[in-house]
Amino acid sequence: MFDIKLLRENLDMIKANAKRRGCDVDVDALAAMDKEYLALIKEVEDLRAKRNALSKECQKNPEAREQVKAMKVTLGEKEAKMEELKAKVEEQMSWMPNLLSDEVPEGKDDNDNVAIRFVGNKPEFPFKGRDHQAIGEILGIIDTARGAKVAAAGFYYWVGKGAQLTQAMYFWAQKELVARGFTLFMSPCLAKERTLYGTGYLPFFRDQTYPLQGEDLALIGTSEQTLVGYHADETLEAETLPRRYTAYTPCFRTEAGSYGKESRGIFRVHQFHKVEQIIFCLPDDSPKCHEECLANEEYLLQSLGIPYRVVNVCVGDMGAPGYKKYDIEAWYPGFGAYREVTSNTNLWEFQSRRLNIRYKDKDGNRGFVHTISATGLTDRVVCAILENNQREDGSVVVPEVLRPYTGFDVIEPPAK
Repeated sequence: MFDIKLLRENLDMIKANAKRRGCDVDVDALAAMDKEYLALIKEVEDLRAKRNALSKECQKNPEAREQVKAMKVTLGEKEAKMEELKAKVEEQMSWMPNLLSDEVPEGKDDNDNVAIRFVGNKPEFPFKGRDHQAIGEILGIIDTARGAKVAAAGFYYWVGKGAQLTQAMYFWAQKELVARGFTLFMSPCLAKERTLYGTGYLPFFRDQTYPLQGEDLALIGTSEQTLVGYHADETLEAETLPRRYTAYTPCFRTEAGSYGKESRGIFRVHQFHKVEQIIFCLPDDSPKCHEECLANEEYLLQSLGIPYRVVNVCVGDMGAPGYKKYDIEAWYPGFGAYREVTSNTNLWEFQSRRLNIRYKDKDGNRGFVHTISATGLTDRVVCAILENNQREDGSVVVPEVLRPYTGFDVIEPPAK
């Protein structure tokens, strides 16, 4: 959410931003409604002042008493109208997307994202490379059939050494981020509606959430929601910023609207796991912190030996809360293309305004913090490990950095 003063003082800029982002809100109508609301505030304040002045004369002046009674009725009507307008303005503002960095490229969808750099060498196999689902079936380490039997399609099991490899990667990643100054959390896996709204998942992505029936709770789609919500309604001392937080959690998304997208294997599922990076920082520091998170993502993928490319996400592929976003896409030999494994967004003050997270410095200056939300690693990276490190017999070589945590160097097919 941006400061409503921008709507009042720079309407053309807000209209241009809304149009560029494909926002459905009628900005002119919103501005007119806000103008009516402001005028009504003044009317109410003036009426209250007159009522208060007349109230002092009521004991001596019966006519004043009658005027005060009439004013009370009028005031009640105007206050009710004012609250109604306020609610309508806030509801429409909740659908307004964030402002955009000048560095965000034009484009309609992920095909228009701009590649910044390519890192690593794509493996060349003397055999036809398999995708991670085929590898998982050969090794007996991915079970989607029983995931569907126990839960539903889109759920799965990591089994045996697949589970060991996956947990090793997450443990290693958390250790590396802590070494880079992040505080490690174990987070709730449920969040209130206000938390989901505050982080920008509501109202924009309501169809992606799994709500609990009869409760003001939903399963989280990412620990971003609970880590950013951690400081709701707080004022942070400027000298303690930036604050860097990380957590490893399961994540739950309905994947509504993904019909027709490539879904073989466990690339697009309803439950996955993720290590997240969250930074709270001063406004001037958010570009630097955004790049810091990207450097962490690249370090993790390079250490695992995964070829990838970094893309600057275009306006059409940018979620409404984002100000600027990078995606990293790993190379998947079995799929024959780069596919997204991490995303990293500078959210500016969009989340902090919604959740009322401020800072203050020693000179008394105050403002809203900026937040950065960036993936560390997800299960998709394990899939990339399987595809890039496969051998002809279906075995997979474990990345060297993970071997101290797995206790084995290779995952071999079971003996027949």
